[in-house]
Amino acid sequence: MKIKCWGARGSIPVSGEEYLKYGGDTTCIEIRTSDGELIIIDAGTGIRRLGNSLLEEDRRRYHMLFTHAHWDHIFSFPFFKPIYLKRTQINMYGFPRAQADMHWFLSKTMRPPFYPVCFKDLGAAISFTKIYEDVLRIGSVSIRHIKLNHPNLGVGFRIEEGGKSFVFLTDNEFTFNHPGGLKFDDYARFSRGADVLMHDAEYTADEYRKTRGFGHSIYTDALRLAMEADVKSFYLFHHNQDRPDNALDGMVEDCRRILREKGSRMHCSAAHQGLEIEL
Repeated sequence: MKIKCWGARGSIPVSGEEYLKYGGDTTCIEIRTSDGELIIIDAGTGIRRLGNSLLEEDRRRYHMLFTHAHWDHIFSFPFFKPIYLKRTQINMYGFPRAQADMHWFLSKTMRPPFYPVCFKDLGAAISFTKIYEDVLRIGSVSIRHIKLNHPNLGVGFRIEEGGKSFVFLTDNEFTFNHPGGLKFDDYARFSRGADVLMHDAEYTADEYRKTRGFGHSIYTDALRLAMEADVKSFYLFHHNQDRPDNALDGMVEDCRRILREKGSRMHCSAAHQGLEIEL
C-alpha cells in the first residue's frame, strides 16, 4: 500500500512563502494498493493536482471515499479534470450510518448558480454505492469506518492490506459531544496498533478555548490518542489556515519532546502535501 498526501491544510486553502514546507492545499489522500487499485479520499484543493498527475499517467479508473461534505473536503471536485472525460470510471462509496449522502451534496453544488456544469452532464461514468457492512473490500485492501465526532456527521477510515494499516481521522474532536460522535476510547480502539495514524491536530490549547465545539482537536490530545493506541507513526493533519511552517515545526517538536519524556519511540511528523508513505 502506497499513501500520498496531496493536501493537509484545513478549512480553506492558503498560499505564501510561510506555507511552502507543509503546503496550502486542503484534504486529498491517494492510496495505491498492491494489486493496482487507486483510492482517493476527499476532494479538497489537492485533488486538482492529483487529477493532472493521473491524466499524465493515463489512469482513468478510481475509487473515491469522502469523510464528510464540508467545503474544504469537496469544493475542488469540479476541478478534478478526469471527471469530464468519457474514458474515466469512478466508483464512489458512501456510509449512510456515519455521513450524509455525498452523491446528493456533489449534485447540489455542481449546478447553477454555484457552478456552470451540472453533475449529470459530466463525461465520466460515476457509480455510487451505499455501504452498510462493517468492512468494505476494494481489491487487496479492507476498509473499516467509524463515525467522526464532528458537526454535520463524518466518517474516518482504517485501511488494511497485507498486515499493514493506515488510519485516517480528520475533523475529529475529543472534548465536545457532537450528535452521532463517539468517545476518545472508541477512536483509540479503532486506531490500535496502526502502522500510520493521521489525525486532526488543528488547535493549540490556547486556541481551543475560543474554538471548542468547532469539531477539531488540540494537537497534544491527538498525540495522546496515538500513544494510547500504540501506533507506530503519527502525523498531525488538518493544519490551521493561519499556521505558518515555523509554528507547525514547533508543534512537531513539542510532540517529539513529549514522546521522549514518555520513553516512546513513535515516529511523529506533520503531514505535508507531497508526503509519500509505503507500507
